[in-house]
Amino acid sequence: MRITTVGLDADDTLWHNESLFRLTQDRLREMLADYADHDTTNAKLAEVERRNLRLYGYGVKGFTLSMIETAMELAGGEPPGRLIADILAAGREMLSHPVEPLPGVEAALHDLVDGYRLVLITKGDLLHQEQKLAASGMGELFSGVEIVSEKDVSTYRRVFERFGTGAAEAVMVGNSMRSDILPALEAGAWGAYIPYHVTWAHEVADPPGEHPRFAELATISDLPAWVRGLS
Repeated sequence: MRITTVGLDADDTLWHNESLFRLTQDRLREMLADYADHDTTNAKLAEVERRNLRLYGYGVKGFTLSMIETAMELAGGEPPGRLIADILAAGREMLSHPVEPLPGVEAALHDLVDGYRLVLITKGDLLHQEQKLAASGMGELFSGVEIVSEKDVSTYRRVFERFGTGAAEAVMVGNSMRSDILPALEAGAWGAYIPYHVTWAHEVADPPGEHPRFAELATISDLPAWVRGLS
């Protein structure tokens, strides 16, 4: 068995992300308190996000547009200008929020980079993801960076062929069972699932059971030893 390439998700694998979305969603509920209760706002936002994914994709900008659309629907199509301004301000704050690497990330990547090609494979807005990677200070550790609209079987096969020696000799690491693990396993790679304390409902999926190439790790600090153990 030989492993040459380690693919890593970015948001909630290398740095905090979903917790910021949750805080902003809390703010939206307060902004819309005069129009709907919290549960109604949550349900409407989830509905609008699902509807808009194929149009806006993933990331803060699409989320901000979905918040505005949610406000318009809950306010009967005529939300006050101040409300729209406050939602736009919340979106701008998300885009400018400092990047906060998760504990153990930098040490794990520096440990891995000496023996493996590291490839960042992430969804989201191109400009914002590039900005976050630059702000993290970890960009130079990666042999390749792929910011994609969706993570599916063909994505992993293409990326691991381009930057490595194929999916069979690659590991994909991430916090999303739906996007990071299941399609990577189907592509023939290994999958290392590292849970984050909150997960967007859209990314939740059942684990693959007793799949021989799947492992769940407690933290990213466990990753280097696990990867070396595969060889």
